This record gives sequence, structure tokens and C-alpha cells, in this order.
Amino acid sequence: MDDEGLFTIGWLSRRTAMPVRTIRYWSDVGALPPAGRSEGGYRLYDAGAVARLELIKTLRELGLGLDDVRRVLERRAALAEVAAVHVDALDAQIRTLRLRRAVLSTVARRRSGTEEMKRLHDLARLSAEERRRIIEDFVDEVFGGLDADPELRNRMRHTEAGLPDDPTPEQVDAWVELAGLVRDPGFRRRMRDMVEHNSRGRAGQERGRAGQEPGAFAWFVKKVVWQVGRAREDGVRPDSPEAAEVVTRLLGDMDAAGRAAVRERLEAGLFAEAERYRHLMAVINGREPKPSHADDFAWLLEALRAHP
Repeated sequence: MDDEGLFTIGWLSRRTAMPVRTIRYWSDVGALPPAGRSEGGYRLYDAGAVARLELIKTLRELGLGLDDVRRVLERRAALAEVAAVHVDALDAQIRTLRLRRAVLSTVARRRSGTEEMKRLHDLARLSAEERRRIIEDFVDEVFGGLDADPELRNRMRHTEAGLPDDPTPEQVDAWVELAGLVRDPGFRRRMRDMVEHNSRGRAGQERGRAGQEPGAFAWFVKKVVWQVGRAREDGVRPDSPEAAEVVTRLLGDMDAAGRAAVRERLEAGLFAEAERYRHLMAVINGREPKPSHADDFAWLLEALRAHP
């Protein structure tokens, strides 16, 4: 300190724990103007410089860039406004870090190689809009131009496929599997076959039967779970006469060709794949997946083979 109460740059450095070269930089750019000069021409600073340096240090530790710090110091921007912008930026960084952590956890658990790790990362880091578009493209191809059950269409289209800000490895796994499933041409083709059958039923064009009401597909699944589930609990074998009665209750007076069509869809794994789609959606959205009914549909397939 000199006789006028001004401080040298070395004293400021010791007082604020900031390097001399950093203090000199802030002084050079005008953010820390000196209060005077010594007889030897060295810069001297007043007590206000200590407060400004402490503010600079705090802002830098909080992640503000050099330009933002200068704007605050020069009062070209309010500190609150700059802080709000950086809060948004930090939130985005936190989401990115959480996603990276989840992907790396998945890689470690799967013991993935380099190629799979890149695929996992590329799929997981898609934006919410890009994930939504993947699902919408799938639904548009499956339902396009068909008068299908609107309840079925809406359930598939409006189900969210967005990863949360802090996804678990299981959610990353589910999203990666779902993205692969809806991009699979074979799955899309089988799902469209199911929708075409649903559309024909709604139009009443299949063997003179009445058109299907909205929710008919979901109702059929519920009937299978209820009727077949009860038969399995009672120990009814698929090739038994009792099983033939269960099939008749499920399919009504459907003829052999109609039963064959149902059997073909079961053999193609259609119901199991649709169930897997719903299961993955539930995991991604943090909901408890509904119990699997794969065994019920397997029992029905065997019963249809035994009672064509």
C-alpha cells in the first residue's frame, strides 16, 4: 500500500488468490481500471478493485464466459439476466451429463464394443422432437390410408417416447430397442397387416360380418387374457375338447379360413411384438409395465392348431 491507500498488483494477487497475469488481463481489457500509477509507472488499485476481482472470480467459477463477465462489470447487462441465461445453459449441460452417464452405464453392463457404444450414444442423444418424429413416421406408415380403429391409432401415436432428464440405464436400453423395433421393415409390415385386418373388420367387408367398433382390438386382447387365463389356471390343455369351447367363445362362429388368419397372426408373433412395443413405452415413460400375456397367446395358438 502506498501513502494514498492504493495497492500494488502483487498485493491484489495475494489478497484474492488470483494470478498476477489474470489481474493484468482484466486491467488491460478495461474491466479493472487502475486508480493510479506509482512513480515507477506501475499500476495501483483501490479497495474497490478488491470487490471487483472477487466478483470476477465468483462469476468465472460459476462458468460465465469472459464476454459476459465484462458485460456485467461494465453494467451493459444486469447480473440477474446473465445469471438466468447461464442457468438454462447449465441445465442443458446437466441433462447431457446425465444422459452420458446412463449411456456409459448401459455400455458397461452390456460390455459393448465401440460400434454399439456409438449407436447407443447417437440414439440416446436425439432430441425430444427427433424421437417423436421417429414414432410418428412409424405410425403414419402403419396406419396410412386405412380406416383403422382410431383408439388404437391414438394410443400408438400419442404415447410419449421422450427420455427423462435423468434416464436410468433401463430407460436407455428400452429406447434403443424401441427405435430399432419401429425402424424394422418386417415389424412395420406385420403391424400394417394387423391394422389392415382391423380396417377390413371395421368396414364389415370380411365374410359379411358387422364392422368392428372402436377398441375392438384391445377388447379382443382382454378377452384372450380373461378366457385363456382362466382355462390355463384350470389346467385345460390346448388340445382338449374344453379348449375347443374356449376358442369358440373367443372367435364366435368364425369359419376355418378366419381361424387360420388369426393363427397366422399369432404365428408371426404379431401380438407378442405389439405387447413388446407397449412394454418398452411404459419403461421409457417411467410407468410400471403391465404383466406379459405371451403365455396366453401361446396357449391360444396351440389351441387353434389343434382345433382348426
